[in-house]
Amino acid sequence: MHKVVFPVSFRWAFLTGQKKCTHSSLGKLHLSGALCQKEDYKYTIPDIPEMPSCSFNPEEYKGMSKERMLDIRRQNCNPMTPKVTYYKRPVFIHQGYMQWLWDVDGRRYLDLFAGVATVSVGHCHPKVLTAAEQQLKKLWHTTNIYIYPTLHEYCEKLASYLPDPLKVIYLTNSGSEANDLAMLMARLHTGNYDIITFRGSYHGGGPQTLGLTSNAAYKYPVASGLGCTNTMCPDVFRGPWGGSHCRDSPVQTIRDCSCAQGNGKKASVSRFVISHLHIDIRICRCHCKANELYIEQLRETLATSVPTRIAGFFAEPIQGVGGAVQYPRDFLKEAYRLVRERGGICIADEVQTGFGRTGSHFWGFQGHDVIPDMVTMAKGIGNGFPMGAVVTTPEIAASFARGVHFNTFGGNPVACAMASSVLDTIQEDKMQKVSLDVGTYLLKELAKLRDKYEIIGDVRGKGLMIGVEMVTDKTSRTPLPSGEMSEIFEDVKDMGVLIGKGGLYGQVTALTVWRQ
Repeated sequence: MHKVVFPVSFRWAFLTGQKKCTHSSLGKLHLSGALCQKEDYKYTIPDIPEMPSCSFNPEEYKGMSKERMLDIRRQNCNPMTPKVTYYKRPVFIHQGYMQWLWDVDGRRYLDLFAGVATVSVGHCHPKVLTAAEQQLKKLWHTTNIYIYPTLHEYCEKLASYLPDPLKVIYLTNSGSEANDLAMLMARLHTGNYDIITFRGSYHGGGPQTLGLTSNAAYKYPVASGLGCTNTMCPDVFRGPWGGSHCRDSPVQTIRDCSCAQGNGKKASVSRFVISHLHIDIRICRCHCKANELYIEQLRETLATSVPTRIAGFFAEPIQGVGGAVQYPRDFLKEAYRLVRERGGICIADEVQTGFGRTGSHFWGFQGHDVIPDMVTMAKGIGNGFPMGAVVTTPEIAASFARGVHFNTFGGNPVACAMASSVLDTIQEDKMQKVSLDVGTYLLKELAKLRDKYEIIGDVRGKGLMIGVEMVTDKTSRTPLPSGEMSEIFEDVKDMGVLIGKGGLYGQVTALTVWRQ
C-alpha cells in the first residue's frame, strides 16, 4: 500500500471576480492505496488557496440537532437514503446562495456538483427567486384544463429554443417521467415496441425506464422495462477502440488511436472560433476507425437482438451518470440513420446536457449535428424545482392524441414561472458563454494534472459537464477501487468542495458546475 498526499495544484482561478465567502483553512487531499507517481513518496503543497470572500451572510441555523436528523434518516426516511450518502461524515446542508452551500454549523462549501447537475443558474438565484415569489402571490396551482398565462408563455418560450419541427411540448415533473412518456409515445407512433440504449446509460428509475437504464446498481430482480435492449457504448477511453482525436472536446484521450497508421490517416489541426475562443482541435481527415467499429457493434445489435422494425433509440449527447462519456464525433449521426431505416425514432435525453451546459450549443444534440424526433429534459429546466418536459414533432404528437393524456402537476404555474425565469437568466447572464469559457479553461487545467499523475486516467467533457476518470494506472485503465474513491471524496469535502461521482464503477469524479 502507498500513502500519498495528492497535490491539488488547480487553484479554482475561474472563480476570480465572483461573489465569494471567507473560508477557514483547507486541508490536504490524501489518497490511500493509490500510486500517483511511479515511486513511493509524499508530495505536499505549500500553498493551498483559500476560497474568496463575499458579502452574503447565511442565516444562523436554529433547527433540530444533527443527531436527531440522523435518527429520523435511519427510522423514517426510506432505506435508500443512507445508501446514497457519499460521506462517512455527512454534510448537513442548511442554506444555499449561488455557487455556495452552508451547513448547519455555518461552514461554507463550494458546490461543484450542483445538486446532481440540477442547479443550472445558482442556488436561490435572485431573478428566479423573484419569479417564484411573484407567482406564489397570484396562483400556486390550477389544472391545464383551464387556460392560464404562465403555461402558454413558457411553452412558447421553450419552443423557440428548439429547431423545427420540435415544437410540441408535454410538461412533466421529472426526467424519469419524461423518459417514460417518450417511450410510450415512440411505441404508439411507430407501432413497434423495441427500444435501444447504450450500456452504462441512466434514463430513470421507474418500472419502464429501468429497462433503458443499463447499470446493475439500479436494477432489481423483477421484470421491468420489457422490450429494451442495450448496445455497446462508444466510449473512446474505456471501450475497446478509441484514440487521441475522436471526441468533440478541448481535451482528448492519451490512448493510441485505433486508426491504422499511414494510408493517409493522419490528423491535422483545424482552428474553430466558438464565441471569442480560438480552439485548436485535432481532426482525423479520413474515416475514424473507432467510430466505424462502434457502428458495427450497433449494426450487430440491430441484426441479432431486436426485430427488423423498432420503436426508437435513446441516447444522452454526453452520458451523465455513466461518467461524462463522449462518443466519436460522427457516431450519433450514423446511429440515427440506422435507427430511422428500421422505423424507429431518435430520442435525445438532455436531462443533464441541456440548457447551454455544454457551452458550444444550447442543446447537446446540436454538437453532434443531428436533429432528434424527441427531446427529453429535466433537472436544470427549473434550477432545482421539480419539472421535466418532452418536446416532439406535431406528427408524433398527433399519434399520441388518440388517447387521453393528463398530468395533474405538469405545467404547474409556479414551475412554469421559474422555468421561464431560468431561460431569461441564462440569456441575460450569458451563461452558455460562461460554460464554454470556464469549462474549456477547467478542462485544460485538469488535463495538466492528468499528464502529471498516474491515477488520473482521463479528463473529458464539454463546457461545464466534466468527468475525471480515476484509475490504478494508465496502462491497464483499471478503475480506482471504490474505497479509495471514497477517501478522495471525503478529503475533497473536508477541504470545502462538493463534487459528484459517476461511471459504471463509481470511478469518475463528476463536475457539473453552476454558471455565473
